[in-house]
Amino acid sequence: MGINPELIPIKNGPEMYTGEGYGLTQIEKVIGLARANSIWPLPFATSCCGIEFMATMAATYDLGRFGAERLSFSPRQADLLMVMGTIAKKMGPVLRQVYIQMAEPKWVIAVGACASSGGIFDTYSVLQGIDKVIPVDVYVPGCPPPPEAILDGILKIQDLIKQEPIRRRESPQYKELLASYDIQ
Repeated sequence: MGINPELIPIKNGPEMYTGEGYGLTQIEKVIGLARANSIWPLPFATSCCGIEFMATMAATYDLGRFGAERLSFSPRQADLLMVMGTIAKKMGPVLRQVYIQMAEPKWVIAVGACASSGGIFDTYSVLQGIDKVIPVDVYVPGCPPPPEAILDGILKIQDLIKQEPIRRRESPQYKELLASYDIQ
């Protein structure tokens, strides 16, 4: 007795051609789904947004539900850089080095007003947005943003990852983006 694939709903899964006992899809969509649901974030937290991120990881909000349970504190083992809080200009080169050390594919979330735009600190010593030193994929607004906003940022990254072609990182546009940041 075969399994009727119409009776098995696949939530948030890739488009499939189904028949009795089989389902066909594109390998690119399967890889995107696997990547999106197995994110290894590297938290780069410097101030109050880091406290909100800690709440997001705790039991009430449980970031692990979204496939980001394992935090990585080594850039070589992370694929999502979460920058949270005020970044001083002296920290810019350090942040850039962490980004460069990450393996491809990699994504970046700027969490909070300070990481996104310098926040209320419009001074000579504060970097006015991390996008001055590294490319950013998702901005999470707030000062500090509540855990729900951070979860929303993770969901937006997951959507981006699911839709990203496997070869995007080898495209001329991506290489041009990195070159604009003077990253090889």
